[in-house]
Amino acid sequence: MGSRESKEDDTRLPTSGTPGVSPEGRLPVLTWDDLNEDDLVALAARVADSLVPGDIVVLRGEVGAGKTTFVRAAARSLGVREAVTSPTYQFARGYEGSVGGRGVWVNHLDLYRLEGLDVRDALDLDEYLQLGSVTFVEWADPALGLLEEPNVVEISHRSPETRRVRISGPLAARLSPTTC
Repeated sequence: MGSRESKEDDTRLPTSGTPGVSPEGRLPVLTWDDLNEDDLVALAARVADSLVPGDIVVLRGEVGAGKTTFVRAAARSLGVREAVTSPTYQFARGYEGSVGGRGVWVNHLDLYRLEGLDVRDALDLDEYLQLGSVTFVEWADPALGLLEEPNVVEISHRSPETRRVRISGPLAARLSPTTC
């Protein structure tokens, strides 16, 4: 079973992640182990509560790890009402959402099919990285050199039914062990 706690309304949410520090020794890292799909969805909703306009969230993990599931749950918590699907064949999708009662664009990018980004591609990417938006990027390696202070969510298989999630970057610093 994953790390979680029971609430009065019977909603089950992950408790705090295990704190750590990035290999560089400067960025905080939080880790959750043995999360099932419901736990992953609940964690994504909690993460969304800590996002602010201008945040970029890079998602890493192998195919089927749960990256799109995480984005879908976070987007729902950010007020997105339409279906969130992987933009693999479109590069990007944008949705209307809200943060703190204010409208915000929630962008979902998938760079899986890109080998690298040149200057022209970077200009297109900038369109999705505006201060008034929250942007999720799957398969972000081609763009990592262009992203300033991204938050990184790494999702890996622990078993066929469970995942390990590691969050690093400014978002990890915002996530208090008592609130996530």
